[in-house]
Amino acid sequence: MPRESEPEVLLHGGTANRGQVVRVGDTVRRPQRATSPATHALLCHLADVGFAGAPRFLGVDEHGREVLSYVPGTAITPPYPAWALTDDALVSVAQLLRDYHRAVSTFDQTAHTWPPSPPAPFAGGLVSHNDVNLDNVVFRGGRAVALIDFDLASPGSRIWDVACAARLWAPLRPDTDIVDTRRGRAVERFRLLVDSYGLDRGEREAVVRAVLRNHDWCYDVVGTAAANGHAAFSEYLVGGAQDRAERARRWYADNADRLREALL
Repeated sequence: MPRESEPEVLLHGGTANRGQVVRVGDTVRRPQRATSPATHALLCHLADVGFAGAPRFLGVDEHGREVLSYVPGTAITPPYPAWALTDDALVSVAQLLRDYHRAVSTFDQTAHTWPPSPPAPFAGGLVSHNDVNLDNVVFRGGRAVALIDFDLASPGSRIWDVACAARLWAPLRPDTDIVDTRRGRAVERFRLLVDSYGLDRGEREAVVRAVLRNHDWCYDVVGTAAANGHAAFSEYLVGGAQDRAERARRWYADNADRLREALL
């Protein structure tokens, strides 16, 4: 634990815990949730099997906040640096996810109470991260090295996490909503992510189906939080996210065959 005299430094990025996550020395302090014991068990398992790509759970501080190890590096927040949008960066995200899934595959999920799981048939195989957003991936030297913010982790599947990563990193959305160097390359980068992860033929068909379901599930999480009075999620939706979500949903429906063909 850090000394009492060490200052709290606000960490930016993310929406669910905006303004409540701080760095103290080489630790991070975050609010706990009803399902925090499950997350802590997951992080302890990852440490036990030698997976270096996640924070370590260190305990609870005097304010009741969970204490995690600080993961050095850069989480990708706007304005996105050009190097984070390269194909090499995308490949490293796929490889990090694959390594995480290998590490978590031996974790016993049954003894814990989790946040809501993904819908069938994309639930129950292993505990997936479920929120592979750009600001939840830490890079060092231009390479993805760690996942952070496991608040939504729950019994899901490899396919679910790959679909989530594809939506956000390719990104899978209309070109009118892509304002950086990834514009015009969404389908190409989708194929690169799937190839780099190593999905087999059956899984490739499943990941295309999962993309739309993942989109709807994620926005249900946001919408439910906003309806329950979460100010940051409410601001996110009224700030144009709802319109972008509807355009993306239409894009998935219009381009499903194109996505399947790209993975053949």
